[in-house]
Amino acid sequence: MRAHLGDQLIIESPTTGAARRDGEIVGLHHEDGTPPYDVRWSDTDEVTLVFPGPDAHIRHLGHERFRTEPGSSQPDSAAAKAPVAAPPGTRNPGDIGRRVAAERHRQGTSREETARRARMSPDYLAYLEEQPADPTAATLIRLADALGTTAAALRGGGIDLPPGRGHALLHPQLRDLGPEECRALLSTHGVGRVAVSEPDGRPAVVPVNYEVIDDSIVFRTAPDSLPAAAVGTEVAFEVDHVDDVLSQGWSVLATGPAGVVTEPDVVRQLSRRVHTTPWAGGEREMWVAIRPTRITGRRITPADQ
Repeated sequence: MRAHLGDQLIIESPTTGAARRDGEIVGLHHEDGTPPYDVRWSDTDEVTLVFPGPDAHIRHLGHERFRTEPGSSQPDSAAAKAPVAAPPGTRNPGDIGRRVAAERHRQGTSREETARRARMSPDYLAYLEEQPADPTAATLIRLADALGTTAAALRGGGIDLPPGRGHALLHPQLRDLGPEECRALLSTHGVGRVAVSEPDGRPAVVPVNYEVIDDSIVFRTAPDSLPAAAVGTEVAFEVDHVDDVLSQGWSVLATGPAGVVTEPDVVRQLSRRVHTTPWAGGEREMWVAIRPTRITGRRITPADQ
């Protein structure tokens, strides 16, 4: 008998074969998924240590369509490779897997190492990342712990909240970043903020999808949009990252003149080298380039790092 966190342990009646008692497996004592298990019983909500007998069997709730034993590289059947339908009530199927994969890649952790930390099969983790899935709460909690984040974050619970809501470090250290480290962080591309002046003179800060190409910060916009007001002026451009779980983060600020890119060959080159299109959509074929004359940055870390 082998189980995953979140699976259901069912105790059957020896006379009728019907379920006599059931509960969720919330704790494993062996990495290979063999007994005993910590089980939260559905009738009492209590957690007890269980050594399953011959009248018990495992129901793989989170693995019905993709069931593997720890350490195995193959699914139990060919049907496991078939497309998986989204479970009833699942919102935005696939979002959890995309967040898991993104967090794992951000930390530079392999799928095998993440699965080992979360006490699950690497094949099941692959299923979570690549197919619509709705893992149980226990599975999600263990996976969040392995990634150093929260189950709510993996479910996208904080998507409408600003970053930085975590508690400050007990002994934080704020240090300045050198020019090379600033450029390295800036060159990762993504979403940054450009500070411009509106037509009536009021200041504004606008998020844009940006790239760093040939030492210039470039982004696409529309001629009549607010980011286009950067053209012909000295602007400030800021990019940052905040880790709410660890209460750490960094920010980089670049200042310099902005201009519109008009040379056809350069425009074609930018279009070929771009990683992403503007998230705002629409016709945004005007390229704006900021040539930084000054780049500064700061990072918050624990004082002992």
